[in-house]
Amino acid sequence: MPTYRDEAVVLRTHKLGEADRIVTMLSREHGKIRAVAKGVRRTASKFGARLEPFMVADIQCYIGRSLDIIQQAESLGSYGSEITSDYASYTAASVMVETADKVTDDDGSLQQYLLLVGALRSLARREHNPSLTLDSYLLRSLSIAGWAPSFVDCAVTGAPGPHSVFVAQMGGVVADEVAPPGSPRLSQDTLELLGALLAGTWDVAEASDERSRAQASGVVAAYTQFHLERSLRSIQHVDRSA
Repeated sequence: MPTYRDEAVVLRTHKLGEADRIVTMLSREHGKIRAVAKGVRRTASKFGARLEPFMVADIQCYIGRSLDIIQQAESLGSYGSEITSDYASYTAASVMVETADKVTDDDGSLQQYLLLVGALRSLARREHNPSLTLDSYLLRSLSIAGWAPSFVDCAVTGAPGPHSVFVAQMGGVVADEVAPPGSPRLSQDTLELLGALLAGTWDVAEASDERSRAQASGVVAAYTQFHLERSLRSIQHVDRSA
């Protein structure tokens, strides 16, 4: 049977029969893959451990009729145990993989793959606050998908900023003359934080205060769920206290 090999990050898994598992992965070159890992639930095996959520693996599959079959899996990034040992990191990673699943189609996206792997690696290494890492990931993922928010110039008219009224449905901050009545205003500190998270300016993001982070997180969550046109089940469990 025809086979292929690729790098992939595991997004989710679910049981199949008594011993098998269906693994949904975002791969580097073959897009989104749904494949069967046979026998991994029958015994505790290294093979099964390499195919848990948040893990990055070099996989070899052969093409099946409806689902591919995973023949081999070698670990490239063992992020699962490090992420799941910290609740804030685990909840952030759960939102990341759910988002990646929803913003990519079967053809996948190399940029989305690289972004997700980098974000999971950062969480596992405790490089930044998990909440900040999540918000930065969401803003960048949406930007790759074609929904880059504006945090300076008006998203509707293009009028130079700064503007403080944020409307998710309009694509970011907007000038007062086009803002719907009652639209929320963001503080300048929050806008600077959002811009830093989008650009990956971590010294600015890490220096932000708790109030700005809380306001920014609310904005990112609202913007993400509006553009995905559906709720993220995992986002309600995110630990923002870290």
